[in-house]
Amino acid sequence: MKIVLAPDSFKENLTSMQVATCIEKGIRNVLPKARCVIVPMADGGEARYGLLGDGETGVIEMAEASGLPLVARDKRDPLTASTFGTGELIADALKRGITKIIIGLGGSATNDGGAGMAQALGVKFYDTKGSLMNQHLGGGMLNEIAKIDVSDINPLIKGATITIASDVDNPLCGKKGASHVFGPQKGATPAQVKTLDTNLKHYGNLLKTQLKKAVADKPGAGAAGGLGAGMMAFTKAKMKRGVDLVVEATDLEKHLKGADLVITGEGRVDFQTAFGKTPAGVAKAAKKHNVPVIAIGGALADDARGVFEHGIHGLDSAVCRNMDLDEALKDSKKFLELAGERVIRTILIGKKMAKK
Repeated sequence: MKIVLAPDSFKENLTSMQVATCIEKGIRNVLPKARCVIVPMADGGEARYGLLGDGETGVIEMAEASGLPLVARDKRDPLTASTFGTGELIADALKRGITKIIIGLGGSATNDGGAGMAQALGVKFYDTKGSLMNQHLGGGMLNEIAKIDVSDINPLIKGATITIASDVDNPLCGKKGASHVFGPQKGATPAQVKTLDTNLKHYGNLLKTQLKKAVADKPGAGAAGGLGAGMMAFTKAKMKRGVDLVVEATDLEKHLKGADLVITGEGRVDFQTAFGKTPAGVAKAAKKHNVPVIAIGGALADDARGVFEHGIHGLDSAVCRNMDLDEALKDSKKFLELAGERVIRTILIGKKMAKK
């Protein structure tokens, strides 16, 4: 039996490779001679800052510089968190002569609309008094901006081809925007969510009126706390589904040829998984080769069954009983191994029934 293991990472816990390795171990508890092909996936670009084999394309994961895993849960504050570090990575890549950049948006701790990133690239922001805002801008400071000056932006950015890898279509503001949808997981209280959204609206209006960049309502503008909007406003970046980029980069379809089963997954499987997330992208590719797909989630939402209409044939949860998050994270490798074993045993039952 050839089994392709193509999961996403389990955010703030395990990398894609670790998830796949654990599941493989569970499979081999039942089928020691199974041919397991590991193809680590990601929907927002899980690579650290690096260079692809062509020597020309840099890959930057914004979460490596501005991500939730870098901040303790009790220290998270989207009012002050900044994407300045992400901008520094972009500037460094440009300095090294990299002309093509893929930047993954996901897992951010920020809600600054990409203002911090812009500062690192030389953009200047002035307040209502005409004073230069020297501090790294966070989401709580955007309302103080009165003028945006891009005259000193890094000139190398103009010649760079930048592709944004993202799995969300959210606009910058509103009920489906960056603050309301993603703010709470970054530590924002209900009152702070309102403040952040108001600030992003102000910021989006400035981008439109002063820079002539009407990006606030574009799909993906709200990705990574509005970094999507910032990237589109201050660079020539184009948005693309992260999972589509990864499917292409990993040659997933080549590995699917002759496969009997695909196991994918992510930290939480819900109805939204069907729309641009890693399991959906894997299922789309597997459908071309008529390969059944099972998704394992760190958790399964009540509406997870919605994925059955989008090419995923079965679901299992890594967590098999009630437990708190700390325990689930601590023993996640063991739980994933057990989930992998359960999946294969269930499939083998089906095979035996089919022979009767």
